Amino acid sequence: MKVLGITGGVGSGKSTVLEYLRESYGAYLIECDEVGRKLQEPGETCYSPMVELFGRQVVKEDNSIDRRAVAQMVFRDSRLREELNAIVHPAVRERVNQLITEHQDCPLIVVEAALLLDDHYDEICDEIWYIYADEDTRRRRLKDSRGYTDERITQMFRSQRADESFRALCALTIDNSSENVQNTFWQLDNALARRDIAKIS
Repeated sequence: MKVLGITGGVGSGKSTVLEYLRESYGAYLIECDEVGRKLQEPGETCYSPMVELFGRQVVKEDNSIDRRAVAQMVFRDSRLREELNAIVHPAVRERVNQLITEHQDCPLIVVEAALLLDDHYDEICDEIWYIYADEDTRRRRLKDSRGYTDERITQMFRSQRADESFRALCALTIDNSSENVQNTFWQLDNALARRDIAKIS
């Protein structure tokens, strides 16, 4: 079993890489954002601590947490953001460890998050790979796929780790800038072949 971490900036195309690894290599995917969302559902680990932190004002009629309201509150208050991270990040990491243990029969497990390096997932993953795309490409993708404004995209870029830092701390960089996605798949195939991980199709 190999546990591979996938990280990179917003708009770099991590989802495309994940889908290819799932389809072509049978990878079991663990997306940390999705794990975090599930942990915030009623009855899950993060639900009660979050309601205690933010108050009933963030609870919707169906008892789920209004994630948009939470996002607005933490955007305005760095202390609240830090307290939220202290609730969610350790819980996500614990659940990721649990999922890895439960799927040890899978030859390839892929853990994806923008903050893998910040949250020290190098202690969990055998390697962390950086999915790179140049800034113009990322900006265009975010406008096309999510309708983001230039101002919002610039703010997001500023809040994330610099390219040089990703490259320095990750075992491998995959360049996903090309519109021909086969270039990305070729890089992934070569890297996985060198690590004796075979395609299933």
